[in-house]
Amino acid sequence: MKKTARVAAAILVTSLALTACGERDNDKDKDASGDPTTAPTSQTTSEAPAESHPDFKACMVSDDGGFDDKSFNQTSHDGLVQAKDQLGVQTGEIESHAQTEFADNINEMVQAGCNSITTVGFLLGDATLASAKKNKDIDYSIVDFAYFDESGKNTAPANLKALTYDTAQPSYLAGYLAAAKSENGVVGTFGGVNIPTVTIFMDGFYKGVQKYNEDNDANVEVIGWDPAKPKTGSFTNDFGDKTKGQNLAEEMIGQGADVIFPVAGPAGLGGLQAAQDNDVWGIWVDTDGCKSAAEYCDSLLTSVVKGMDVSVLEAIRESANDEFSNEPYEGTLENGGVGLAPYGPKADIDAELDAKIKELTQQIIDGTITVG
Repeated sequence: MKKTARVAAAILVTSLALTACGERDNDKDKDASGDPTTAPTSQTTSEAPAESHPDFKACMVSDDGGFDDKSFNQTSHDGLVQAKDQLGVQTGEIESHAQTEFADNINEMVQAGCNSITTVGFLLGDATLASAKKNKDIDYSIVDFAYFDESGKNTAPANLKALTYDTAQPSYLAGYLAAAKSENGVVGTFGGVNIPTVTIFMDGFYKGVQKYNEDNDANVEVIGWDPAKPKTGSFTNDFGDKTKGQNLAEEMIGQGADVIFPVAGPAGLGGLQAAQDNDVWGIWVDTDGCKSAAEYCDSLLTSVVKGMDVSVLEAIRESANDEFSNEPYEGTLENGGVGLAPYGPKADIDAELDAKIKELTQQIIDGTITVG
């Protein structure tokens, strides 16, 4: 069995198979028919680890959002915590506070005797590659970056695995949902930095809104992003400043947007704050916002979720068991690596719309709809 197939199988077993979201029922997530939802859940345990690798040290370096960003750094870090709990490994970690620290922080983990190092974020791509080439006895994995040449060939060294996620797919579902729930016919999205791992969310969201317009002879407008005009998109130009995110969202709300989709890490929390303050909807990213940013849960329609914790855990498991390869992993709706979290408790999604989201999910999985 190929490594990607094994990782996908592990994700399907470890997480819930992400296909569509559903209503929340107190502490138990259920879909409209009462079945468990398909959003991935981080799991830690206090029981004895299933495996024991006491001499193995797994380490992680964050981007400048830090491990408490309630978004992709935090979810990736959950995978490191799970590795300690489930694999019986030692762990080490370091937070970055600026991009200038990336190379030094990775080297610090090298000097700490780490057997595997996971770096979190697109912006660490170059520093991770340089360290991996220098330290061939260490296994590296990187969240949200891949190494391909123009022909599509994987160029990563043997000790470096890319962990990527096709978030355009669930973002398409979120865009359709946003358009359906918009009363003003205007929805907004903004990013932290104009990089592919941010704009992939915005692309999918935009296309989902267009699908809604096509299906319903509607004209819901997206402000903040048009894939055909990427240089005119709305960005805070950092991932850390919540005030910038709040101000940008306030501007969009002033233009009529009644659904806000921030893709900006901690800066995006400002977008949720603006949504809450102005009684409009928000949609969170990377992790279930009703869990990671519970203070905004009542304002959320849903969240676009990436199973980063599960893929990080599996990469560490492969390394600890001498099964590591550089074959890239891509999370999709089909393999359960991405999806929608359950609908927010006040989202009031009717059965017809819920059924449509499920239908679109299956069409993406079977290839009838190609998001891109």
